[in-house]
Amino acid sequence: MPDTEALKSLLRRLDGRSYSAFKDLKGSWLLGNAEIILDHIQGDPFASPSRIRGRIRTNVPGSWSTNPARKMGVEDWLLRRFGAGLRGQRRGSGRSGEIRVYRPGPEVVRRSAVMFSDDGFAEVRFLVGLPARGRRILGREAFELLTKDVVSALETLRNVGEMVELEDHVASVVNQERLRGQLQENGLIAFIANESILPRRSGVDRSPLLSAVPFRSPPSMQVALEGESGPVEGLGISAGVTLIAGGGFHGKSTLLQAIQWGHLNHIPGDGREQVVSTADTVKVRAEDGRRVERVDISPFLGDLPGGKTTAPFCTDDASGSTSQAAAIVESIETGAKVLLLDEDTSATNLLVRDDRMKALVPPAQEPITPFVERVQELSETHGVSTVMVVGGVGAYLSVADSVILMNEWVPSDGTARAKALAGPAPTAAPHGISATERCVTSSSLRPTGKGRVRARDDKRVDYGHEEIDLAAVEQVLDGAHSYTLGQSIRLIGDKLADGKTCLPALLDALELLLIEDGADALSPFREPVGNLIWPRRYEVAAAINRLRTLRVVYGQQDVENEG
Repeated sequence: MPDTEALKSLLRRLDGRSYSAFKDLKGSWLLGNAEIILDHIQGDPFASPSRIRGRIRTNVPGSWSTNPARKMGVEDWLLRRFGAGLRGQRRGSGRSGEIRVYRPGPEVVRRSAVMFSDDGFAEVRFLVGLPARGRRILGREAFELLTKDVVSALETLRNVGEMVELEDHVASVVNQERLRGQLQENGLIAFIANESILPRRSGVDRSPLLSAVPFRSPPSMQVALEGESGPVEGLGISAGVTLIAGGGFHGKSTLLQAIQWGHLNHIPGDGREQVVSTADTVKVRAEDGRRVERVDISPFLGDLPGGKTTAPFCTDDASGSTSQAAAIVESIETGAKVLLLDEDTSATNLLVRDDRMKALVPPAQEPITPFVERVQELSETHGVSTVMVVGGVGAYLSVADSVILMNEWVPSDGTARAKALAGPAPTAAPHGISATERCVTSSSLRPTGKGRVRARDDKRVDYGHEEIDLAAVEQVLDGAHSYTLGQSIRLIGDKLADGKTCLPALLDALELLLIEDGADALSPFREPVGNLIWPRRYEVAAAINRLRTLRVVYGQQDVENEG
């Protein structure tokens, strides 16, 4: 394998030549203790940076890679340490000198940015802008960038095996996985440990609010789970229907948001590192204008005026009520066991219909069956729990199994008081809530044009000529997550969808591929990339359902016609 001297010699020869000559660097180089692998060389200093991998042996026990939680924790910590060790600087034109590696937020998830193996090696995937002036190679600057900036950051990963920070980070991830693993056996869907810090500093700063009131469970709702270092006490939210109520700005939505992200682990010091929820927790909301492709929303909306059916329902411009009804059914279709709703982001006419409106508009003229009349059926018949923030729809008091009252960020048990105030529970005739017959056509999932998939943030994905709007899919983390969802759709369209396989089965097949090959299965290139996140089926399904080219065949008769 070529070494440091060979790299220096080559870059001396390349100095001043046309930028395209940088392609001679492609391949592996042994630079001191580190191996640098240049997989793809950018063709121009203004183009996307070169894709590079760095490998170095650490003294972290290789046996940690055999435990999924430990492996996740190690890889996350190594990624953060590598990023902190980078000292890239501008070296010429365009992207020259730029070094980009995934910069994680407070969540700890499986990613493609760092791979830790059982031989103790860490592999980091990142992007580098090879230096140039104009379109001429800066050989000396390129040598400094690779042998100093990159190698120095890799060197920070070598002797970390006994660092307390690493041990604490990994132990925290293992503890969260252990707590989450005890939810179902205790009849819980979420757990918020005492002394957790739930508020964030702002909408753009996800650090814990330093002045926040530490969370403390009401005694009547307190449970104890077994953590890695002993019992952990906190609020246990049981399966069923749970309301979070209270005055405005008293912490209702903040509590719901903590539960919303509880399916993911968090770094030590985040304040939510002992807040866990079941892996099948999905936030749903209204989303005016979204496309809905053949979703059976008849449990919530009967046939519309003009004889338009809702079993299944299609539209290119959904209203608030039809979009939220579709989101509920789509989530259940893909396996969600907990739905999270916030009154503030819901369609009011889907949530509830009071007696005066029923008197003004007779039931025969109103196609909507409000969610309040279905929520108990979802729990008792379909095993789907609901946690909902309410501030003005008192009808839900009569269908709640438990009520958490928030007052100045402090929770109390309002269940008994709510039941005393509640009247009869509003119910509708039972309805089978299912949409498992939607079979996806492969052609509708393939990106148009040149087939490019791009994501600038967590709100949208450029998918060929289409844009997938993810603004209402609140459990998307960031741009890398959005990009991963786009690549997941591409893979399903290329390899899995056939017009005869229904969406849940396609998601099952995707999960099997990921188990076998990791997030690298989603790389659009022959080589691995560092900007992928292990995707959850619910966000993949949400992205698919918002793709405006999506076409499904519905039921066996449609499948036969499609064939």
